[in-house]
Amino acid sequence: MNIKLIAIGKTDDKSLQTLIDNYSKRLSFYIKFDLELIPDIKNVKNLSEAQQKEKEGELILSKLAPTDHLILLDENGKAFSSLGFSEFLQKKMNSGVKTLVFVIGGPYGFSEQVYNKAQGKISLSEMTFSHQMVRLFFIEQLYRGFTILKNEPYHHQ
Repeated sequence: MNIKLIAIGKTDDKSLQTLIDNYSKRLSFYIKFDLELIPDIKNVKNLSEAQQKEKEGELILSKLAPTDHLILLDENGKAFSSLGFSEFLQKKMNSGVKTLVFVIGGPYGFSEQVYNKAQGKISLSEMTFSHQMVRLFFIEQLYRGFTILKNEPYHHQ
């Protein structure tokens, strides 16, 4: 199985980017992982919230292959413990999913078209985090999930 994380905008904070790169590299020992960034929408000041979600949604959908299994990182999604998330990953691998795609939306969430295409939603927390920090938290949780599946000592219960 391949895993791809799609996010909108670049990470401006170099220290955060270093950590994202570190966990991405660690993750590559377990699975093929890609982080794909969609550039920020230009002239957002001239767009309504709905228009911005539509434009971002079109860009997100253009990055998907027909066979991709799409999971949205969404505040209204299912919450997992780290152990539960590792079991979720194992089930996806067992089910024959070729590419599991997770998406971090823009500041207003996702368009209806993206919600309709998704096969699920996951919430990382009831708290709100910056989109840049969510990338790091999510990639670290992916890494943690695979160390749990491999019974390695990274995660302590």
